[in-house]
Amino acid sequence: MVDFAGWDMPVQYTGVIDEHMAVRTRAGLFDVSHMGEVEVKGEEALPYLQHVTSNDVSRLAPGRIQYSALTTPEGTFVDDLLVHKLGEDDYLLVINAGNTPKDVDWLRYHAKGYEVRVEDVSSAWCQLALQGPRAQEILAPLTHAPLPAMKYYTFERADVSGVPCLVSRTGYTGEDGFEIYGPAEAAETLWQAVIGAGAPHGLVPAGLAARDTLRLEAKMALYGNDIDETTTVLEADLGWIVKLEKGDFLGRDVLQRQKAAGVTRRLTGFETEGRAIARHGHTALHEGAPVGTVTSGTFAPFLKKNIGLAYLPVGLTEPGTRFAVEIRGRAEPAVVIPTPFYKRAR
Repeated sequence: MVDFAGWDMPVQYTGVIDEHMAVRTRAGLFDVSHMGEVEVKGEEALPYLQHVTSNDVSRLAPGRIQYSALTTPEGTFVDDLLVHKLGEDDYLLVINAGNTPKDVDWLRYHAKGYEVRVEDVSSAWCQLALQGPRAQEILAPLTHAPLPAMKYYTFERADVSGVPCLVSRTGYTGEDGFEIYGPAEAAETLWQAVIGAGAPHGLVPAGLAARDTLRLEAKMALYGNDIDETTTVLEADLGWIVKLEKGDFLGRDVLQRQKAAGVTRRLTGFETEGRAIARHGHTALHEGAPVGTVTSGTFAPFLKKNIGLAYLPVGLTEPGTRFAVEIRGRAEPAVVIPTPFYKRAR
């Protein structure tokens, strides 16, 4: 157990490799109740969210979810987030735990002049993430939600083991699965119900360490490592969540200019060729000179190799490009490879 954004969080239960492989081959259950939730309601909720996020919120219908960024005027990340459209003029934002106070302050500051109410409701929610190829058959006996019909990035309001919940087909692992949002006081009830239903299917509880290795195999960015207020959305290789055509939003001018001129660096996937593992903060080298910084790195249990992400000059981002990472004073060989490192079979 470790302190994580003011929460006591499990790093691991039986071990990171066991938990990682369970999610890839069966299922794992994560308690991610530390995530922040913010309600945005009011007749100008849509134009307000269009102003503070980079994606096009107008494309959402009720029951749909969108991955997006809260952007600074410089086109960098205040945070990345999920936007759920609950109904007309009614949205639920899910944000990173460590950023919740900062994000709420930012959202309230930029709500000035809009007919909208921004409320931090994090303490009212618990959140469980059931992830893995057997997630649907584990959850099915506990809910009447139409799980087989649910598409990726959609949600349903439904009881889970008798508890009113919001069930979304989302996750942070690269696997199929569901995130279950329920009343905070029902966290233990929901946890025990899912663990019980999952036992015959090989479900295991999983902690922060496996969550990190799984998301990195799937090249899902981690705020504070791969993205932050110094990295633009385009540099982070997330141009697909930047909708310049929707109209003005915070940072649009910078991102428009950057898109026209081309970025000078990009978040890039690589593998190291020896046994050494690149870690956050290690220096990337080319012909002996520093050219970038590693943002994430790990041994990938499913892929059985050492992988990482680094911001590299665009001239060094093509798959097959060779460079080095300084690890414990040695220049360890590395090569750029396509991402996501892992992509599940559909």
